[in-house]
Amino acid sequence: MLNTALKSEPSSLHSEYLLEIDNISKAFPGVIALNKVSFHLRPGTVHALMGENGAGKSTLMKIIAGIQGHDSGSLRVRGEECNFSSPIEAINKGIAMIHQELNLMPFMTVAENIWISREPKNSLGLISHDKLMQKTAELFAKLKINIHPETLVRELSVANRQMVEIAKAVSYNSDVLIMDEPTSALAEKEVEHLFEIINTLRAEGKGIIYITHKMDELFEIADEVSIFRDGQMVGCHPAADLTRDKVIQLMVGREITQMFPKQEVDIGDVVMSVRGLSDGLHFSDVSFDLRAGEILGFAGLVGSGRTNVVETLFGVTPAVAGSISIFGNDVQIHSPHDAMGQGMALLTEDRKETGCFLGLTVQENMQMAVLRDRYTSNGFVKQGELEQVCEEMRDMLAIKTPSLEQIIGNLSGGNQQKALIARWLMTNPRILFLDEPTRGIDVGAKAEIHRLVSALAAKGLAVILISSEMPEVLGMSDRILVMHEGKVTGILDRAEANQVKIMELASG
Repeated sequence: MLNTALKSEPSSLHSEYLLEIDNISKAFPGVIALNKVSFHLRPGTVHALMGENGAGKSTLMKIIAGIQGHDSGSLRVRGEECNFSSPIEAINKGIAMIHQELNLMPFMTVAENIWISREPKNSLGLISHDKLMQKTAELFAKLKINIHPETLVRELSVANRQMVEIAKAVSYNSDVLIMDEPTSALAEKEVEHLFEIINTLRAEGKGIIYITHKMDELFEIADEVSIFRDGQMVGCHPAADLTRDKVIQLMVGREITQMFPKQEVDIGDVVMSVRGLSDGLHFSDVSFDLRAGEILGFAGLVGSGRTNVVETLFGVTPAVAGSISIFGNDVQIHSPHDAMGQGMALLTEDRKETGCFLGLTVQENMQMAVLRDRYTSNGFVKQGELEQVCEEMRDMLAIKTPSLEQIIGNLSGGNQQKALIARWLMTNPRILFLDEPTRGIDVGAKAEIHRLVSALAAKGLAVILISSEMPEVLGMSDRILVMHEGKVTGILDRAEANQVKIMELASG
């Protein structure tokens, strides 16, 4: 991470607020999302927003960005009263937003995505591709982004797509820039790069609203911090006046005494044995054993092949070499259905692209993996049994939703993630793959999920936990498998693992 000394002093060029929110309220059916919230953004500052999932942060940002309207209260940009009815109106007033869920067009080039609807034209009124490339190259040079403008977005890694989203927002030259979990898909080196960009923008007098669940980032980059709980603003403080414990207490209304409640359990027999596994593209010659009751952490830098290994084990992508045995029996996994038949479950890395069916209800999403095999009889759904199980899962995971009939796309990212975990727990798996299970989730929900994972392992489940967050891997794992460029570079026991050893192995 960048040294905090790199944080520039807030600009004193302007004394007025860039953005003023006063007594904003917003209600949805069954939920008061915002209750008389006030928020002010100064020029040349980074103002962080903290709060549990569902606390109201994203709703407020959508109102500021013109995605949603508000029921009451006022919004002023540089003193001018505004009531946006579309994102274009907000952009025209100098407000741009980088969304947590990426919104790029995969079959268009990087340049086309950045300048869509703003393409430079030639004398005939047609798009000038030369000028399009030139403008993109100049923007990337300013931001020190090393991506070719003509690359198709679908060919980029998730991390590079995130950098394109950031560049697109910066391209509007907005006075107010909203960043919603901008580092969720970035490795440490890329986070440092992002912070350099933020410091440059701050020095230019821009105001940045920064939503994050990562405490280290909060204290490294923020000047001020506003904390939300249950749709209300519960405090606004200079970052220098806060501690980690104080932020957590304000967010959740209680102290969290143990972030990684790892239970010590007896590790059982080998459940899965993998030997010489290769997919011919992303990884090769991967071997390891996974035991009952064990949490095996997968660590490595972005592009190391961690996710690809798990996707091959689950039958999403084919293996070209190697063997997999379950409880001592060799198995052939050609599809996710084969994997589920062997007692496997996979929580995928990207809940929007490969997890949630955003237009369906919470219950429809939860029941997706078990409906056909367990809750039908003679072609009819056992609706009563299914609803009861889904209700039990909602209560166990503390999913915040007015009802199971709520559209899942209306839930916060963390509650969507909990619904996906419920989906797979309903299959009663013996082997559970968790790929970035707490990405974009607040500290309270993280602790709940960590407690759940530890309890599942204590009941004998074999768990593979992939995480880009070093404290999570170290805090939750019995052993840690480290990868570099598609190869296993080491497997560390819990007692010997530390951040330095993991980074040495992850760097090859």
